[in-house]
Amino acid sequence: MNIQGYQKLTLLDYPGRVAATLFLGGCNLRCPFCHNAGLVRTPTAEQNAEEEVLRYLAGRRGILDGVCVTGGEPLLHPDLPELLQKIKALGYSVKLDTNGSLPRRLESVLSAGLADMVAMDLKHAPHRYPDATGCDLPFAPFAESMDIIRKSGLPFEFRTTVVKGIHEKADILAIAALVGDDPYYLQKFVDSGNLLGEGNAPFTDAEMQDILAAARTLAPRTALRGCSTETK
Repeated sequence: MNIQGYQKLTLLDYPGRVAATLFLGGCNLRCPFCHNAGLVRTPTAEQNAEEEVLRYLAGRRGILDGVCVTGGEPLLHPDLPELLQKIKALGYSVKLDTNGSLPRRLESVLSAGLADMVAMDLKHAPHRYPDATGCDLPFAPFAESMDIIRKSGLPFEFRTTVVKGIHEKADILAIAALVGDDPYYLQKFVDSGNLLGEGNAPFTDAEMQDILAAARTLAPRTALRGCSTETK
């Protein structure tokens, strides 16, 4: 398994859980605003990382109660189900982060009961998806993943990182129309200094609040993340 590293404790990545976060290398998208460029460009696995992670998790039972598996794109890895089985065998709840590009693999993982929550990134309005993903994949597989997640019966959320130079308010409205009554988060872009592209910038908190108000007219469960005053 291509584990690039792990965060030993997070109160943010898995809502309602005290969790650890695993970062898996490799991604099939090339989003210019990706803040984990190293996971995309040089996805070389750390030696013995899986054994180290599982040993750590085994020793933290009763302190941690969840594991967030993120990337990169976790579903690229054929051995992901085996890793998730090992994590769940330790008694942990699993949250899976995905870009939604691999609906068949997503369906297989969810139908096998290997995840307890799913978060899917919605990169852009459907007609502008390539502008945010850096590739020519049509929106159809992403829409299929949304449907699979909705039908899974699991807690889930959709989310969009909002980037000046990539998105306009009209784009967020188009996404909100797809989301409807589902949980939806608008995440303020942060320049990590290790991006895949250039020319990206954050919207101000005031601009994010304005976009939020517009999005809520179509997706009433929309909230903000990453602003100085977040909404729940």
